[in-house]
Amino acid sequence: MQLIVGQKASQTKKFSKEEVLNFSKLTSDDNPIHFDEQYASKTRFKKTIVQGPMVVSLIGGILGSTLPGPGTIYISQETKFLKPLFIEETVTAWVEIIKIRDDKPIITLKNWIEKEDGEVVLEGQSVILFLENL
Repeated sequence: MQLIVGQKASQTKKFSKEEVLNFSKLTSDDNPIHFDEQYASKTRFKKTIVQGPMVVSLIGGILGSTLPGPGTIYISQETKFLKPLFIEETVTAWVEIIKIRDDKPIITLKNWIEKEDGEVVLEGQSVILFLENL
């Protein structure tokens, strides 16, 4: 695949209560803001929220599967969480190539995740090594 600056890919997802609970178990995240509706109702968010690392995982999914795809190895990830993502909200994660090094197979990508109304909940940047000749 020919990679070029400006190339984009996306993935749309809705996180279920069951997925959030399973992620809490998998990561030993006991924060009740993610799974206890009564607890969450007393917080500034008023509802349960999806774990930040779970939301960011959508970016990794795109990088490893779509753009650039298999052979992608993370070098770094910078992420800013701007808004909470509530359980059962649909979001679309985006990556866009913003730099391709000439001397090494290293690619920098802009990342963002937005709700259906266009509100951005997360933004950041990934740097990856792309082993395209596997």
